[in-house]
Amino acid sequence: MELEMPIKQLPEELNGKTLMQISDIHVGKRFDHQFLINSFKKAQAYAPDFVVYTGDYVSTYKDEVQFKELEETLSHCVRGKLATVGILGNHDYGKNWRQATVADKISGLLEQNGVTVLRNDQKEFSGLNIIGLDDYWGLNFNPHPILNQLDPTKPSLVLCHNPDVCDLEVWNGYEGWILAGHTHGGQCKPPFLPPPMLPVKNRRYSAGKINLPGNRTLYINRALGHLWQVRFNVRPEITVFKMVAV
Repeated sequence: MELEMPIKQLPEELNGKTLMQISDIHVGKRFDHQFLINSFKKAQAYAPDFVVYTGDYVSTYKDEVQFKELEETLSHCVRGKLATVGILGNHDYGKNWRQATVADKISGLLEQNGVTVLRNDQKEFSGLNIIGLDDYWGLNFNPHPILNQLDPTKPSLVLCHNPDVCDLEVWNGYEGWILAGHTHGGQCKPPFLPPPMLPVKNRRYSAGKINLPGNRTLYINRALGHLWQVRFNVRPEITVFKMVAV
């Protein structure tokens, strides 16, 4: 999937640069992680300028073997020429989303493989300010401090695993793009009908581009991996955006 991404105050030197979103790889026992490695190798051919990962690097943590498979997978991960940034998802917090040690371990593996992890934090990369919110269902969700520091004069982008956060009163006037995952597009979708199962309160939030109030634009990636190896009418996705100055 390739889309234009208009960003206010984008520096001229970033106009036309590419940003790749990868989400929900779900390393675990329910499918062969070699699929992810092969997909990463194909995606590397795009030579993206920025790469963002929007959470759920594992399915719910089971044992150390899962960490070893994740480490192998991340050793092949796609990295941006200018920046590679990630946030955590609910599955990265282990059983019942309450295992902080699992989240810390996954964060460490990401950092070791060149992914800057933002947990309710922001950082500027080559003139683009990226804000990363920690997972809504996890132990560390605290968006107010970082969103209260918003500088509207900066070209910014928000990474937020669970799109339901878009409906909370936390945005402090933010205008711009929000990249999310979490839903997998429902994984199975009848033709011309909405998916019957979605892990969100707001049933609008299934997949793709959604215009929100307050000049915000949400994009929900359909996920590269899956919890169960069943998909119908919802293909795995890696999204490539072309950033455009407006």
